[in-house]
Amino acid sequence: MVSRSYSNLLELASGEPPSISQIRRRIPRVMTVAGIISDLDSDSDSDGSATGPSSATRDRTIVVANQLPVRARRRPDGRGWDFSWDEDSLLLQLKDAIGDRGADMEFFYVGCLRDEIPLADQDEVGQVLLETFKCVPAFLPPDLLNRYYHGFCKQQLWPLFHYMLPMSPDLGGRFDRSLWQAYVSVNKIFADKILEVINPDDDFVWVHDYHLMVLPTFLRKRFNRIKLGFFLHSPFPSSEIYKTLPVREELLRSLLNSDLIGFHTFDYARHFLSCCGRMLGLSYESKRGYIGLEYYGRTVSIKILPVGIHLGQLKSVLSLPETETKVQELRAHFLEKGRVMMLGVDDMDIFKGISLKLLAMEELLKQHPEWRGKVVLVQIANPARGRGKGVKEVQAESFAMMKRINEAYGKPGYEPIVLIDEPLPFFHRIAYYVVAECCLVTAVRDGMNLIPYEYIISRQGNGKLDRALGLGTSSQKKSMLVVSEFIGCSPSLSGAIRVNPWNIEAVADAMVNALEMSEQEKQFRHEKHYKYVSTHDVGYWANSFLQDLERTCRDHSRRRCWGIGFGLGFRVVSLDTNFRKLAMEHIVSAYKRTRTRAILLDYDGTLMPQASIDKSPSAKSIEILNSLCRDKNNLVFLVSARTRATLSDWFPACENLGVAAEHGYFLRLKRDAEWETCVPVADCSWKQIAEPVMNLYTETTDGSMIEDKETALVWSYEDADPDFGSCQAKELLDHLESVLANEPVSVKSGQHIVEVKPQGVSKGLVARRLLSIMQERGLSSDFVLCIGDDRSDEDMFEVISTSMASTSLTPTAEVFACTVGQKPSKAKYYLDDTAEIVRLMQGLATVSEQALRTQQSVQNVYIRSLNNFLESILEAKRLVQLVCTPARVHVLAGITDSMA
Repeated sequence: MVSRSYSNLLELASGEPPSISQIRRRIPRVMTVAGIISDLDSDSDSDGSATGPSSATRDRTIVVANQLPVRARRRPDGRGWDFSWDEDSLLLQLKDAIGDRGADMEFFYVGCLRDEIPLADQDEVGQVLLETFKCVPAFLPPDLLNRYYHGFCKQQLWPLFHYMLPMSPDLGGRFDRSLWQAYVSVNKIFADKILEVINPDDDFVWVHDYHLMVLPTFLRKRFNRIKLGFFLHSPFPSSEIYKTLPVREELLRSLLNSDLIGFHTFDYARHFLSCCGRMLGLSYESKRGYIGLEYYGRTVSIKILPVGIHLGQLKSVLSLPETETKVQELRAHFLEKGRVMMLGVDDMDIFKGISLKLLAMEELLKQHPEWRGKVVLVQIANPARGRGKGVKEVQAESFAMMKRINEAYGKPGYEPIVLIDEPLPFFHRIAYYVVAECCLVTAVRDGMNLIPYEYIISRQGNGKLDRALGLGTSSQKKSMLVVSEFIGCSPSLSGAIRVNPWNIEAVADAMVNALEMSEQEKQFRHEKHYKYVSTHDVGYWANSFLQDLERTCRDHSRRRCWGIGFGLGFRVVSLDTNFRKLAMEHIVSAYKRTRTRAILLDYDGTLMPQASIDKSPSAKSIEILNSLCRDKNNLVFLVSARTRATLSDWFPACENLGVAAEHGYFLRLKRDAEWETCVPVADCSWKQIAEPVMNLYTETTDGSMIEDKETALVWSYEDADPDFGSCQAKELLDHLESVLANEPVSVKSGQHIVEVKPQGVSKGLVARRLLSIMQERGLSSDFVLCIGDDRSDEDMFEVISTSMASTSLTPTAEVFACTVGQKPSKAKYYLDDTAEIVRLMQGLATVSEQALRTQQSVQNVYIRSLNNFLESILEAKRLVQLVCTPARVHVLAGITDSMA
């Protein structure tokens, strides 16, 4: 059943989606308890968490990828289909190699089949795959599949992620909105398929690769607490490349709807984090070794771990008789003729650098004639996964180059380059690995690329293969690798010769170095590589990812979640059960029924947006503060890090506003009161040490500046490059802590600042001072409101929270500590932004104004009634004078005068 909760979301994102009812065929539900079939649309609660029965007997992971790990073949008689596992699929390998944990883990797969299944067969095929293979196929119409996979995935995302900018229609293709709509449509279809089998309370969902980057949004919208991991198997480009994509924010926000995002290398993760910082304003932190992004109260974890190979499968292929036979054949063809084989195995596409490798081979033969007739480069070219003009050009160029080099340096019985452009059985490829003296992987940009790993394990071999190669039982194993700096496995292969594939001469020199290196050195490098590859296999990778996903999702049940946003801008706000949004009606009600109120307000980031260029208060802010201050029941304090001179210039119209400057070092109760200090007067001689250090970082960090306050120094990098500024701030913090270790100051980092101030000075002093002033006046506050946005305001929150147990507040006091934005805080409440803060303060000011007007109105009525009474008495006095005798007039006049 298609989820009703986002029936319009696809239309918002894609404009003209095909009818889901026509595309998707129904697949039976998964029974979670005997006799009960889960109905996801009717069994879910308001926040998207299912309340129906769950399968608690074993963990279950739903693995989602573009293609299922299943091969389909129509029967010869044309009646029905036969299916078998695809042993080469990484999805199947991670299940087989996951080890002991796999015994307690059940895997379901969601994806497409390679073959097109006729509409009439789809129900039957879906039933067979679900019952026999635990696979849920997503059937896509040919046109939609072509626009989604060969269109958006292969023409736009894949080239861009490999650093190819669409400078012209021939280079990757310009962005096509209709292809993007097809991509969103297919991701929606995949989400519907997952909904048919998921038990959202217990199941983990693991989504793979760039084909399904918006799928997390569809799933998170349906189930706010879903346990969702995503792993990207391709490179993630730098922010300068990625931000050219018109739908850049949609993809980033969709990925951030995952709980855990995995990358092969730190470079890829760093680029992703940089994009989140530059385009979404998000910052990340490393906590106890784990990198996390705070996103609307959720912590999105970042996983950096390269995938490995399936050792069991590879060793079983090495043990096959067919492999041994092929090794003997290759030995006779190459080794027994005095040839040394160098091997390249690549897909035939534009990023694998096949032509650059051939040019390097040509350079080797040109510069080193002693290797002519001896060295042979065997290049296995796997069929390209994409289509297009570029693939055909690479193919034509490679064959033309091979022909030219062989004609120039070949001779009868010897060809320096052998290009194999046809699909090979896996055991054939393994046999080439076993015989090759060196493996060359010179891609100009690639993801993980497991070819070097396969080569290392193959060179380790076994006893049968050693005999096939004519090696003794005590022979030491050896291998050599020449790898590109631009592939994902390069950082983990420290013994490989790393090259820039564009530098043809350097690659040729590396090839010669690999051939002429001493046997002992080759053996040492091989041992180092084998130890790493054999211990970091696909099972290690899958286990590690699933363990981190489980750890990341552990507190889901302890948090409150709800969704906000439309279309692909949807996200989930996740908060601690004791941390909630401050409701206007709640605080206004408390404000009305209380009589002694303390209000503490931060300025920058609270009343004034951080991004605002003009930081001075608006006329509206001044009016709101004055309205609050006119209320005799209120004591209002503005608590800021700014200097007292600046605050005096900005708030001269606020006569009764208390102001605390420089984090509370200076304090005055009213405009005309004298400034006092909350701590003893500080010795600022430390500035002579700190200022030269800050000047050094200011000179080397464009966009940074120093603010010299009376008692503090602040280095601000708000206008600097965010990445460089943050890096410099960390260095400056360490530098200042070192040189000021013996000074009575504290060095703190804040929002785009590094600040040095006297020890003991904090905004918490202001909160404590305000409450003590009220206590000295015999007043116990029954209402406290404290609002701030950054770390310095946490001190105020802590003071007013602990004051609830003291005599400075009444036993029934209403206390509201409120932070700006959803983030970890000592405050109990939050509001989203400064606009909401201003609306809140406006609401409280309106209540005070209404109370003041009501009080004035009552006074006016009383005065009018009294005046009317006096006028009545005077009128009576005049009447008496007209009708009475002088003696009686005298007596009555005395009476009326006394009454008046």
